[in-house]
Amino acid sequence: MNLAFRDVRHNLFRFLLTCLGLGLLMTVVLAMMGIYNGLVADALNIVKAPQADLWVVEADTQGPFAEASKIPNDTREAVARLHGVVETGSITYQTVEAPFEGATLRLYVIGYERGRLGGPHTITEGRGLQASHFELVADAKSGLFLGDTLVLGRNRFTVVGLVRDTMNSGGDPAIFITLADAQVLQTQLAPSAARVQAARGASAGAAGGATIAAVIARLDPSVDVQNVAHTVRQWKHLAALTQNEQEDILIQSVVDKARKQIGLFLGILLTVSAVVIALIIYTMTMEKLKQIATLKLIGAPDSVIIGLIVQQSVALGAVGLILGLGLILAVKDYFPRRVLLEPVNALALTGIILVVCVLASGLGVRAALKVDPATALGG
Repeated sequence: MNLAFRDVRHNLFRFLLTCLGLGLLMTVVLAMMGIYNGLVADALNIVKAPQADLWVVEADTQGPFAEASKIPNDTREAVARLHGVVETGSITYQTVEAPFEGATLRLYVIGYERGRLGGPHTITEGRGLQASHFELVADAKSGLFLGDTLVLGRNRFTVVGLVRDTMNSGGDPAIFITLADAQVLQTQLAPSAARVQAARGASAGAAGGATIAAVIARLDPSVDVQNVAHTVRQWKHLAALTQNEQEDILIQSVVDKARKQIGLFLGILLTVSAVVIALIIYTMTMEKLKQIATLKLIGAPDSVIIGLIVQQSVALGAVGLILGLGLILAVKDYFPRRVLLEPVNALALTGIILVVCVLASGLGVRAALKVDPATALGG
């Protein structure tokens, strides 16, 4: 006879209600794990997308993601002539807000040269950029669909392709346009501002002072990327970062505080879960003290009583975890940010909950073992 099972069946409604509460708590824990993973994945997706080996940026800067970088347009030709460089591409990054169907879209605009490095890696719907101007490829999270038009600056762009999971570290969906269009968007003044500049005698040309954020390069596998980076750094007005250095800067600088904050919140949630489980098990045990005293009176060993409490505690945690996992899988696509859950997360949380349940049952076990068998004879 399994006493834990019979006790649960006797108080099934309360047990299921308790499991639901724990399941909701587990949902929040899993959501925080997924948001943490998504934050890191989104940050790295942008820098990994070009599949470059070397990033050439403005001197004394850490690249286009950690801080602003502006270098001349013709830098790509100079980098392309370096020994070991196979492919190059000029690229720009900027964040814009654009009106669309009565709402405002916040977008991360990536400008690149067609046919060179820097464009979208995999088009899931539609096609890539073919025209020189006024076409864009958007991430599906932007809410844009094939054929939609979007006003950026003074020009109207048509969505010709869609990609997935391409966002910056802030969660803004990316769009890809040609480098020429991106430079116009970067430098073009509003009509009133352009008139003021013209009246002052300043040049109002859109592309006259156009720059790029970085030059990305892919190297021959036989070439040492550090040697090429050292050569670029000798030019004084430029800096060079390898792909690994760029990723490290992104994680340690751009998203570091957000990662730490989410990690701290996750630790607090796990602590709260442990306290809640401990209180629930303790309360359930205190309500059964007379029945436990009766078991002791008829000669039941302590191992039976300990098994009753520990099994109920583990069952609470297991059912709550299953409910939480099912719920987060059902709603994760509706979160504003990407929630990325991996099997290792579920396995890690399962281990943590198992340990927490066993430790949390200690309060109940201590109270049960201290009960006097004579209590069963009381009124």
